[in-house]
Amino acid sequence: MTTQPQEQFQAPAGQEPHATHASDITGTTHTPHVTPDDLITLLGERLHTEVVRHFTALGDAAPEYVERQVTECLRYLYLVSRHRERLSGLFLPVEQDIDEIWHYLILQTREYREWCEQRLPGRFFIEHRSIGYEDYQQEPGREQVIEEALRWIPLYVREFGPFDEGALPHWTIVRFLHDQLSMSLRDIAALQPAGAP
Repeated sequence: MTTQPQEQFQAPAGQEPHATHASDITGTTHTPHVTPDDLITLLGERLHTEVVRHFTALGDAAPEYVERQVTECLRYLYLVSRHRERLSGLFLPVEQDIDEIWHYLILQTREYREWCEQRLPGRFFIEHRSIGYEDYQQEPGREQVIEEALRWIPLYVREFGPFDEGALPHWTIVRFLHDQLSMSLRDIAALQPAGAP
């Protein structure tokens, strides 16, 4: 799926973003700029709770799993907002369940518009346009698809810290690199876009 989607996290007035330190398996400490609690604050506790309850009621996933799905959806949208020039129009690198959560948020029209235009760092409405993977693959070449998918990884690591086991089910390219190419999460976190020093 493609999206038609720069500044740092800005918490609502009177609230500061949380700084946490996460160590990866190399012992390297990363300081994510944006924590899951920051994302909940940006979205609003009431809407976050509503989304988690809705998707928990739809399936047989545990609430903790659904909460992680919502977190990864919010991370995806935060990245699209913050890195509009780099990520606009690229193939959606997350699973269908994350896309469904995005659809639900869009249907909360007033809250979604306010969230995009007033709370997310890019301050613009993130539009959604679905295109199937097969259709997308016919447009750019295979190398371009891979390069575009890999753009997300260093941006994610910089904003949220390295991917962990809980993120794998939700990010298609990361799961592919880990499961199919046997890359460690540490190696995945170290990936840089093509042409980077």
